[in-house]
Amino acid sequence: MVQETENKLIQRRIEKLEELKKSGIDPYFNGFEPNAFAQDLHDQYDEKTKEELEELNIPVKVAGRIMAYRSFGKAGFMKLKDFTGYIQVYAEKKSLSEDDFKLYKKLDIGDIIGVEGVLFKTKTGELTVKAQKIVMLTKSLRPLPEKWHGLRDKELRYRQRYLDLIVNDETKETVIKRAKIISAIREFMIKNRFIEVETPMLHKLVTGAAARPFKTHLNALDMDLYLRIAPELYLKRLVVGGLERVFEINRNFRNEGMDLKHNPEFTMMEFYIAYKDYTFLMDFTEELFDYVLEQLGVEDKKIEFDGKEIDFSRPWRRIYFYEGLKEIGKVDDDILNDKSKALKYALELEKKVNENMSHEKILAEIFDALVEPNLINPTFVVGYPVAISPLAKRNRENPNITDRFELYIAGMEVANAFSELNDPFDQKERFLKQLEERKKGDEEASMYDADYIRALEYGLPPTAGEGIGIDRLVMLLTGNPSIRDVILFPLMRDKEEE
Repeated sequence: MVQETENKLIQRRIEKLEELKKSGIDPYFNGFEPNAFAQDLHDQYDEKTKEELEELNIPVKVAGRIMAYRSFGKAGFMKLKDFTGYIQVYAEKKSLSEDDFKLYKKLDIGDIIGVEGVLFKTKTGELTVKAQKIVMLTKSLRPLPEKWHGLRDKELRYRQRYLDLIVNDETKETVIKRAKIISAIREFMIKNRFIEVETPMLHKLVTGAAARPFKTHLNALDMDLYLRIAPELYLKRLVVGGLERVFEINRNFRNEGMDLKHNPEFTMMEFYIAYKDYTFLMDFTEELFDYVLEQLGVEDKKIEFDGKEIDFSRPWRRIYFYEGLKEIGKVDDDILNDKSKALKYALELEKKVNENMSHEKILAEIFDALVEPNLINPTFVVGYPVAISPLAKRNRENPNITDRFELYIAGMEVANAFSELNDPFDQKERFLKQLEERKKGDEEASMYDADYIRALEYGLPPTAGEGIGIDRLVMLLTGNPSIRDVILFPLMRDKEEE
């Protein structure tokens, strides 16, 4: 029934389209240029009185989509929306030409129009454009959904983001805030003398992270390639080449599960700085977040996310990996020391583990299940085992762990960082161990990158590197608990397959 009603409305709009054409009106006219935006007009003139506006007699040209339409016979009001906000338009027969008034009477909600007129204030004090000319710019053939539908129907919002943006102002605000966050990050990095670079998306090898890749084929060279899971090894090659402070904000692709925190393609910033270590990066990360929060106007360093208050006040908590398992996860020593017991426990927690996985990797899965959800305020987890940190430098005091941290906020990993391994012999040995893991069936294990070993042999200076998940950071700072709400076009299953 709903579909039948919609089809009738669409047909009626198509008929109106034909009527416009017959009367000589181009329903897709290109040539009207507005000279003002809605929010700018409010900012400049909302404080003016009705009498002041009448005396000023300010001519304006505005354009936008009709979001509300009220007609009272010989006059009426429309609410126009442009990308900055809303402005009211008043249309009356005596102020318009006969053709323009006929056009006004045929308009529908959703149509995009241009309006020339003067500013005035209504009896209720609302800033309004009194129309003297109306131009049809784009005829909308589909009716907009009811406001509740656009706000609540998640499926519709994700599949038809354009419709979501039309109806849902909160979505537009998230898009704008995301842009501000990324701009603030970029500003901070550049102020600290980092150089922004771009590295390949198509890789010959799977390296730089523990993840399953997407595979493709390059016909020109008859070569199998992988969409990158991380830019790490390319960025460190640049440090070898003398670019001692580099960063990249770009997409990564991982052929893994999808949930509130994961999407197959996602945005990350990775950066590397020579002559620093991972302890420097913890302070640097706190400074970066301070700067971003400041640019967003969050003065008290506190935000609300998913029903919890998160306090970004410095310094942030720092705990060791094994300490977190024991104190927060309540994991017994026998599980920490016995792989078979750890495997059994992880299976009881319904984690996807198997006997071919290393003891440390199984413990990492247990950590994800029991510790991660309890890390609400920003927390640096340090002291990760070497076995799950193939690119991090060993700790000098304890060679079984690495100089690495992961940053957790609101129960999810937001950043991963370490003092980079620059010993080519140690790196080669760890690559070989990763190859053994792949042979045992671990699809997330790294491949052997001979050229990267060659680069290390030329000499990588002491370097610290970090990756920050931009989508998750935007989730936090916009209050969206689902990653799909901060990605403009999240991947969705075809409806026929659902």
